[in-house]
Amino acid sequence: MPRLMLSDEHWSKLREILLHKTIYNKRDLRMTVEGMLYRMRTGCPWRDLPKAFGGWSKVYKRFNAWSASGKWLKVFQTLVADPDMEWVFIDGSYAKAHQHSAGAAGGKDQAIGKSRAGNTSKIHLTVDAYGLPIVFEISGGQTNDCTQAPSLIAKVPAAQTIIADKGYDSEAIRGQVEQQGAKAVIPRKRNSVKGNADLDKGLYRNRHLVENAFARLKHYRAVASRFDKLKRK
Repeated sequence: MPRLMLSDEHWSKLREILLHKTIYNKRDLRMTVEGMLYRMRTGCPWRDLPKAFGGWSKVYKRFNAWSASGKWLKVFQTLVADPDMEWVFIDGSYAKAHQHSAGAAGGKDQAIGKSRAGNTSKIHLTVDAYGLPIVFEISGGQTNDCTQAPSLIAKVPAAQTIIADKGYDSEAIRGQVEQQGAKAVIPRKRNSVKGNADLDKGLYRNRHLVENAFARLKHYRAVASRFDKLKRK
């Protein structure tokens, strides 16, 4: 029997959320969800899921269907309960695309692109003052952080301060933050005429919270490396 990812207490809470998201309470629901989490944790091929979780095809098809219909995203949004919006941190991180992730049928954009690291996807993430994820986007690895920032910022209208690294140094981004009534803590690039005299360096040091969030997420090998052909949230 493979180790399970959820305690009985956690499962009882997650089960209620799943039922509210119109996921049917089938007899094998827990083991199906555990199989999905096990696969994300280990990064193994779906076909190699231990039989204790049920047929691999059934687990994958349910995962794919729930993701495609937005049910897993709704579960994530439900879990983002009462975030501390005093500080909001933004950053992006690469996920190396394995060779098995190539070749999806249909010709649609599956968020895999060429970057300095080769074929990659990119996770764009915002976290609150506790370092907990609030909003995320997935793009190809060639995507510049600045191009995804407006979408992320628009989804956190209650943020009081938005902190990001110099990769987000853009007057357009600063203007959007100010229009939302927030303060931007973003260092300017070395060649900037304005310089960083007005940068709140004490607050900027807390930017490690978003990097810590990525470090925890990448304990899940299927997040650290992309093995799936399809873009799914």
